[in-house]
Amino acid sequence: MTYEPVKWGIISTADINRLVIPPAQASQKVDLVGVASRTQERADEYAAKWGIPQAYGSYESLLTDPEIEAVYISLPNTMHVEWSIKAAEFGKHVLCEKPMDSNPNRVDDAFDAADRAGTLLTEAFMWRHNPQTKKLQELLHDGAIGELRLVRSCFSYGLYDEDNIRLRTDVEGGALMDVGCYCISGSRLVAGEPESVFGQSWTGPSGTDWVFTGALRFPGDVLGLFDCGTAMTNRDELEAIGSEGSLFLDDPWHARTPVIEIRREGEVELVELEPANSYQLELENLSDAIRGQGRLLLGRDDAVAQAAVIAGLFDSARAETEVDF
Repeated sequence: MTYEPVKWGIISTADINRLVIPPAQASQKVDLVGVASRTQERADEYAAKWGIPQAYGSYESLLTDPEIEAVYISLPNTMHVEWSIKAAEFGKHVLCEKPMDSNPNRVDDAFDAADRAGTLLTEAFMWRHNPQTKKLQELLHDGAIGELRLVRSCFSYGLYDEDNIRLRTDVEGGALMDVGCYCISGSRLVAGEPESVFGQSWTGPSGTDWVFTGALRFPGDVLGLFDCGTAMTNRDELEAIGSEGSLFLDDPWHARTPVIEIRREGEVELVELEPANSYQLELENLSDAIRGQGRLLLGRDDAVAQAAVIAGLFDSARAETEVDF
């Protein structure tokens, strides 16, 4: 079913936008009409580079434009909740880049603001929208690996520029917030909400966690293990391990070549899927919901639970003890 494309604006000229703008411009459901920066000069330059019609010299000026219906917020982590609330107060629907926050109460505040305004708010875990993720859920539901016993995941890369925003303490940079949040999201999708967590971290010269590991206990004695880092080689995996086999995803978060390995009795069966752009799918999910043609995949419950686990892991690493929920 087709409808009038939703008019979108982008708040910030962050690097992540390079992955979002092309699929937004390719979508029949999204009309990317504006981008805002902190200065008019920067906004004009960025809009010209990416072929975006309108440029706004402040975030507020974009929000006051009645033409804009929805915004994608790609600001630093510490600004996600603040501008999600401001956007809601101006009547805008919001796709907020992950992680929304490390404090579940603040995430609740953002959704409260959206509820008051009658707008929609969703967290941008794009991987959750990919058909590869949906197929993983189907295989788990159908008992492809028997009873779930363990979920393990990882996400890491190497970055050593201490001035890079991902390594800055003032904007809540670090491994857990940047990439570990995917491991948490993946673990929760497979096993549910944890009953307890235990985290450990190595703090690098920038003052942020350069390596973080987490152990999680889920209902039914299901365990979870993950590691993430900004000072390791490139790695990204997700595996659900059961009593009769395992489901292994070599590229769970970006699904560039979507395939799931079903490992059972010494044999491997490949479940191959057609590639799909996860960023376009998340934009279209919110657009569908705005037009009344679908429901949000990710709402308050998921975002608050995600923040609670992040908070618990940070608390655990600082106190060097397990944290219960």
